[in-house]
Amino acid sequence: MAYLSVVSSHAVNGVAAIHSGLLITSLFKNFYEMTPEKFQNKTNGITPRRWIVLCNPSLTQVITEKIGKDWPTHLSQLTQLKQFVSDKAFLQQIFKTKQENKGRLAQYVADTYGIKLNVGSMFDIQVKRIHEYKRQTLNLLHVITLYNRIKSNPNAAFVPRTVFFGGKAAPGYHTAKSIISLICHAANIINNDPIVGDKLKLVFLSNYRCSLAEIIMPAADLSEQVSLAGTEASGTGNMKFMANGALTIGTLDGANVEMAEEMGMDNIFIFGMKVEDVDNLRRSGYDTRRYLNRLPELKRCIDQIESGYFSPQEPHKFTDFARNLVDNDRFCVFADYEDYIRCQNEVSELYMDWMKWTEKCLHNIASSGKFSSDRTIHEYAKEIWDVKQVEIDLNPPKE
Repeated sequence: MAYLSVVSSHAVNGVAAIHSGLLITSLFKNFYEMTPEKFQNKTNGITPRRWIVLCNPSLTQVITEKIGKDWPTHLSQLTQLKQFVSDKAFLQQIFKTKQENKGRLAQYVADTYGIKLNVGSMFDIQVKRIHEYKRQTLNLLHVITLYNRIKSNPNAAFVPRTVFFGGKAAPGYHTAKSIISLICHAANIINNDPIVGDKLKLVFLSNYRCSLAEIIMPAADLSEQVSLAGTEASGTGNMKFMANGALTIGTLDGANVEMAEEMGMDNIFIFGMKVEDVDNLRRSGYDTRRYLNRLPELKRCIDQIESGYFSPQEPHKFTDFARNLVDNDRFCVFADYEDYIRCQNEVSELYMDWMKWTEKCLHNIASSGKFSSDRTIHEYAKEIWDVKQVEIDLNPPKE
């Protein structure tokens, strides 16, 4: 079907630079060689009217007071905010809006699930479709690693975290449903452990949807974009988090690549293999047990899942899930685990310095102008659809 679409279409595009590159170097390589003029890139975008102005009015006000009111329709104007990166008073305003938005999400969680959250903790969020390639499992292994560290040394210094997951699984996708179930079972153990207390909380946000995302996006301190390099087409949640001042931990995949180019590598946490590294690993023979034997923290996590530590009422509930991960780790969770943990340690260290953290938040906001859907649609209209822009003179609303 895809091949027929390429043949019958006058234009073919990916939705991020890395995605478009993979189309012409692998997926549709032969077609590209025959008709290279067909192939383009159109990086996705988000609408700032909904994903900043509507869902984050306090941040909108802070920005407007600094650079005027035209930026929601000319998002590139956000670059003007970079001149205020050393303005402590402005950084305090950005920090305050984030705390207010975290309070709103914490209230939603308290009202909906009866879980009391530490608003001073880092709000670490991964919300998206549940799928193996998006690697919610990798994120969960980090959560379990943190839990084990607290249990092993309760008196050690620890940066408090609240880790949120959200998303839906396809109806027949058993593994994805198992991931959701494992997250919920782990949350039940972690959240009720008195030794852990407020140092770590795990929350699965059920029925993830746009109206809930409007509460989530403004509240995030850390955005998890951890797909295996070469598997994510683009992503738009990453852009929504960025525009609302969350820092990103992610691989060089999808739109993360262009986000890093816009904000600078100093303002994003990049870890893991690149596309060529993944290809090399698979060609050389990927053996998960090499990582299990070398990384005791990883092995402990897998042993706990397999043995029923997080499902004591059903000890074998996740045995098959754990064994399948060992025997068929299609998306190289084990291979990226060590570097992911290293990068997460850097995240925790930076979070202890609110000013440096907020400076990077401001860089993210100020660098998000490229990712407006206005720019994307303009490119489609001009370069693919051949649609001319029409100016509409709207009369002001009547009193």
